[in-house]
Amino acid sequence: MPHDLPSEADVIELLRGVIDPELGSDIVELGMARGAVVAADGTVTVTVALTTSGCPLRAQIQRDVRARVGNAPGVTKVVIDWSEMTDDEKTVAMSRARFNVSRREEDTEVGASTQVIAIGSGKGGVGKSSVTVNLAVALAATGLKVGVLDADIWGFSVPRMLGVDGKLAVRLRSDRRGDKKLIVPNERTIGSGVVRAVSMGFLVDDEGSALMWRGLMLNRGVQHFLQDVEWGDDLDYLLIDMPPGTGDVQMGVAKLIPRAEVLIVTTPALAAQKVAIRAASMARKSYLRVAGVVENMSAFTCDHGETYALFGTGGGETLAREAGVPLLGSIPLEPSVAAGGDVGQPIALGTGHAADAFRALARRLVDEAVPPVAMAGCSARMLDAALKALDDADAASSGVGSALSP
Repeated sequence: MPHDLPSEADVIELLRGVIDPELGSDIVELGMARGAVVAADGTVTVTVALTTSGCPLRAQIQRDVRARVGNAPGVTKVVIDWSEMTDDEKTVAMSRARFNVSRREEDTEVGASTQVIAIGSGKGGVGKSSVTVNLAVALAATGLKVGVLDADIWGFSVPRMLGVDGKLAVRLRSDRRGDKKLIVPNERTIGSGVVRAVSMGFLVDDEGSALMWRGLMLNRGVQHFLQDVEWGDDLDYLLIDMPPGTGDVQMGVAKLIPRAEVLIVTTPALAAQKVAIRAASMARKSYLRVAGVVENMSAFTCDHGETYALFGTGGGETLAREAGVPLLGSIPLEPSVAAGGDVGQPIALGTGHAADAFRALARRLVDEAVPPVAMAGCSARMLDAALKALDDADAASSGVGSALSP
């Protein structure tokens, strides 16, 4: 077997990123992923057992499996061998679902139907935060609900760029899991959509304050933003503005949200591209899928129509080719992008070539690269049954009449 092919264990780890959106667990934990066979020619055959052969989520699971496994180096083809769970296996899956529901306070507050996209780069200065904010408002402008988590703890810039300020509020949630204090994101309405944002910039008194945090504190800060923020079950996308490089925060996000997809931002410069490929390598070593590449500051066009490649050419295409992923968009270099970020009016809400490019990037993300989760059908009934069983158990233990009480 060629050295660069994934092992069967690697494939199973990749499948942990395929989440049943209505049960909120991955298909490995639920017992749906039965096994994987890796052939010498790069063909990977994955056996998946559905709760029922007519499961409406089959198409989505198929797409996610092929995207995750097919993105691995050396894989030439992904074949899915479908089967159906037995009654006993469904009972085991149901038990796991009940257990996961009962312990969600230890999980993140990110809904199972939310598509999570970590936006990273190999180095600073490539406009990663600008891409994050403009992509968020472009998605929200189509009517979607979008979260922005500013995980660049040291270099937070989302509040200013998004045009949102004010301290984050806290509210008490009381449910079957007990009482829990949750951070309420600051919001900005964009047309019929909304952007919900959290950032260290909403917690410090002065935007110029320096945070002297080291690795463990950085990880804990991002963990709070994932586990203690009321993102909402209706959130379509959560964009995570990652710090540059391949450090503690990147590894922490990969551990907390194994289903996250990665979008890598680079400039046309060869030096930036060579550094950015490390971000793609780290994502794959963490079993995250690289959804694509965005080339920022691609070219500058002056008022009389001349175009100048001030930062070189070809970096985005080269990175996408080396990583084996699509180049999802090229954002031209325009002064209005920086000016809009300085005053909290993202250029994606305006006009011009850069605005059009951000809107095209949002459309391609929704239509091709990372479509919104389509909620439907078979496992929804299982989750409803899990929640009802928990409610009945709570009622029985407190002496309140229920379906399980005599």
